[in-house]
Amino acid sequence: MATIIPVASFDCVVFGATGDLTTRKLLPALYYRYKDGQIPGTSRIIGASRSEMSADAFRERARDALKRFVPARDLVEDKLGAFLDHLDYVAVDGAGDDGWEDLSAKLAERPDQVRPYYLATSPDLYGSICRNLSVHGLIGEKSRVVLEKPIGKDLKSARAINDAVGEVFPEEQIFRIDHYLGKETVQNLLALRFANTIFERLWTADVIDHVQITVGETVGVEGRAGYYDTSGALRDMVQNHLLQLLCLMAMESPLTLDANSVRDEKLKVLRALKPITPHDVQSVTVRGQYAAGAVDGKPVQGYRADLGGETESRTETFVALKLEVQSWRWAGVPFYIRTGKRLPQKLSEIVVQFRASPFSIFPAESFGREPNRLVIRLQPEEGIKLEVMTKDPGPGGMRLRPTNLDISFEETFKQRYPDAYERLLMDVVRGNATLFMRRDEVEVAWAWADSLLKAWADRPEPPRAYPAGSWGPTAAIALIERDGRTWHEEVH
Repeated sequence: MATIIPVASFDCVVFGATGDLTTRKLLPALYYRYKDGQIPGTSRIIGASRSEMSADAFRERARDALKRFVPARDLVEDKLGAFLDHLDYVAVDGAGDDGWEDLSAKLAERPDQVRPYYLATSPDLYGSICRNLSVHGLIGEKSRVVLEKPIGKDLKSARAINDAVGEVFPEEQIFRIDHYLGKETVQNLLALRFANTIFERLWTADVIDHVQITVGETVGVEGRAGYYDTSGALRDMVQNHLLQLLCLMAMESPLTLDANSVRDEKLKVLRALKPITPHDVQSVTVRGQYAAGAVDGKPVQGYRADLGGETESRTETFVALKLEVQSWRWAGVPFYIRTGKRLPQKLSEIVVQFRASPFSIFPAESFGREPNRLVIRLQPEEGIKLEVMTKDPGPGGMRLRPTNLDISFEETFKQRYPDAYERLLMDVVRGNATLFMRRDEVEVAWAWADSLLKAWADRPEPPRAYPAGSWGPTAAIALIERDGRTWHEEVH
């Protein structure tokens, strides 16, 4: 059984309390942590948004959200009722003056509580909300502010947001959240690499042939079309989620698990990423945009139709890249990453492909000489799988076949694993910033992404069309296969 360690009592203020993120993710995450006894009974969750609403109406709204987004088997009626009793609400205009006195009065009731401020709002409001918190004396030593992505749309806007928030909050109280870093398997990367000599000694260019990182989504842009068409897959997924996964794969061992030690090593990886220039952009990048097709056997329309019409759009919904980390450990080892919408599977995984053995004592007809492969699954089932060659059972001679050493976390440990937001929210209360991005990480990642966006702009070609339900444009297959490699794809 997992050990549940309660956190300190807190007052969490969620700005954007009526929004989709709060409804789908934050309220269910907080309910699970309360249900499991990790949130003390003296804690409060205070919703804040511009909508005029009573506290009772907000609780009913929260009840409806939990019944919709939490499986019925996990809704324990007495726990649900007790959790809702800890919810409160204040109508506050984040960009204006209305409601702040009411919020101040509510928080003044318990001045010694840990105070996380979760900004589940548009990034345009981050600066004004933080300034209002400062003006009304609501920032203290036990305050933290949580910023959701996107932190800007380029380096200039990211710096502007960081400057505005940094004017009133010290860096150690700013938690830039990336929910991918809260997944159990992502955290297990640190344990896998640095607690197991067998893997860390093999984590070199001498042994590893290449690394693949795939994050696939079956959904289209849905209700986010307005935002997505000004963003695209590079800004929405690569600049944050995928680069963070790459950092954990490629980083050197930190001196300790202290937040800054871990983030120092991730920063070194970002700085070692080879820039993609206009000269090589065509050979190491692929941009795609989904067209009409079928996902899970159901017909779906293309991206342009999802925008509300057949208007022209050059926004990419798919990106495949061949990246290089310029360091001694990784010299010559390509990192292939891809992400896209309307792909065949909802899938997030990291594949470490080891080099083939230089010589085999086994006859060629005995097997296809497949090199070992380590597959780290983030979803749909979190786990780790090592593919090794074994003898095929039976008396028919020495025939070899690949066999999986498979660890599925939920099956192995016979328990539900907390959602990423559950873990990260509790880390915010604890003040543990290890799994959150530091300012310099965000800005170095944006500087690299800006150079790629500029390289694409210098070669103004439209994204390549791919049918919904496929693994992206055929050029993405060519990207890896011209190197004599292939994408790892299997049905989950």
